[in-house]
Amino acid sequence: MLFQRKNIRLPSSRYRGKQIYFVTLCCEDRRPIFANESLGHWLVTELSKSAAAQNFSIHAYCVMPDHVHVLVEGVLDACDFVRFISSFKQQTGFYYKKKIGRRLWQSAYYDHILRKPVAADAVAWYIWLNPVRKGLCSAPQDYSFSGSLTLDWRSRCSPAQTWLPPWKTPQKMPG
Repeated sequence: MLFQRKNIRLPSSRYRGKQIYFVTLCCEDRRPIFANESLGHWLVTELSKSAAAQNFSIHAYCVMPDHVHVLVEGVLDACDFVRFISSFKQQTGFYYKKKIGRRLWQSAYYDHILRKPVAADAVAWYIWLNPVRKGLCSAPQDYSFSGSLTLDWRSRCSPAQTWLPPWKTPQKMPG
């Protein structure tokens, strides 16, 4: 019997249009590739170019040493989130493999479609506070590889609430 990879994607139609997505991309074998400052800056530049080319807004991002969190929004009805992420991973992965000789990304990624736009602010803070939680800095604005391409997030550095992804939310026991 052959091993079959579990499909973690929703139907493709769910990833089209004007929606907001929280996505996490992990480096192959969780290697700390972006601990290299020049590679971290390169990735942010490539993310910005890819988003502009495919009509996505980057509301929040954080490039951690071994993974990347991004809060993106499709700005047109024709936006295709899966195509955007696939293209971004392919372009950056090809360049990295050519220069370094190794794979950049894990094949899968994790996404969450936000149902309520008001949740976007809490998700953004989850993203920006990631380096603080990991002990890489004491305040989110001190981390070089966090930001937003749509707002001046550093002027708002006082998160009002804490957000946890659904897979980290404690489950209530029946009783």
